[in-house]
Amino acid sequence: MANTSSARKAQKASLKKHVFNVRRTRVMKEAVKDITGVIKGKSKAEAEKLIPAVYKALDKAAKRGVIKPNTASRKKSRLMAAIKAL
Repeated sequence: MANTSSARKAQKASLKKHVFNVRRTRVMKEAVKDITGVIKGKSKAEAEKLIPAVYKALDKAAKRGVIKPNTASRKKSRLMAAIKAL
């Protein structure tokens, strides 16, 4: 438990940020899972429709520090390579 008032305030802020970070992580993982499922189903047209949503989720997660920018870039690159391979 926090001892000082500033530590209590920091803990409150941390808990609020945690909620947003968990939400961003969940949205990002669900978007990636959706597109990988479509890729495994061999549906290139459907996968291309999901690209903007996946890019948005990855970019937002990277922007807010949930994942590193290079991680987002790598995931986007690998997804596009998988789609092009269809």
